[in-house]
Amino acid sequence: MKDSHNGADSRPVLSIIAAVLNEGGNIRPLCQEIAAVLDRLPSAEIIFVDDGSTDGTVAELEAVRRDGILPQLRILSHDVTCGKSAGLRTGVEAARGEWVIVLDGDGQDNPTDFINMLALCQQGNGRAPLVVGVRTKRRDTLSRRLASRFANGLRRRLLDDGCPDTGASLKAFRREDFLPLPQFEGLHRFLPALMGRRGVPLVCMPVHHRNRLHGSSKYTNFNRAIVGIRDILGVMWLNNRARIPKRVTER
Repeated sequence: MKDSHNGADSRPVLSIIAAVLNEGGNIRPLCQEIAAVLDRLPSAEIIFVDDGSTDGTVAELEAVRRDGILPQLRILSHDVTCGKSAGLRTGVEAARGEWVIVLDGDGQDNPTDFINMLALCQQGNGRAPLVVGVRTKRRDTLSRRLASRFANGLRRRLLDDGCPDTGASLKAFRREDFLPLPQFEGLHRFLPALMGRRGVPLVCMPVHHRNRLHGSSKYTNFNRAIVGIRDILGVMWLNNRARIPKRVTER
């Protein structure tokens, strides 16, 4: 398959997308791991969206491409920091694959999980699912695990989305199922509720979770909690007000 970065005309099956902010120390090892699994996947493009980093993130991405680790790597950059959900939206809009896998850029996700996630997306009849990675063994601090457990429990109770861990970054879905969703910061945590309202089935898959390689999280437990409650209420309103036909026919 030729690559669009080099002016190619064929489309990949899969788009692998990461939105990153000040992850310079994690870029190379993560890209090396992605490169190691590509021969076990169908044709794929890799898109990193830099969300206004002020460290060496962009330089590392360019070096990864120049050094041949991921020669097909597409690098998109925001001129200002817009947030993770905006970064993922930028990546999905630019993607050319039918299927999309999104992950974090901090090295906590394991690219070997891509293989089973894509297989779950493509198997069976009927509408393709949203596949959400569920972190069965979290490699985070106790306070972060407790905060996440509280947030997941509250969201599950209020939204009834059937997902035990929407905060996990590793997700796979059809590109066309993501594009109609409303854009807001925090969207990536509510894909099961928003896609489910539109008839997309949910599949939860246990995935690896690892310690962050370098740097620190961009969120605190407090700001996650405050923003998360506000977002849950917003998603409840959106889903309550949405009127979506199950089938559209043209005569």
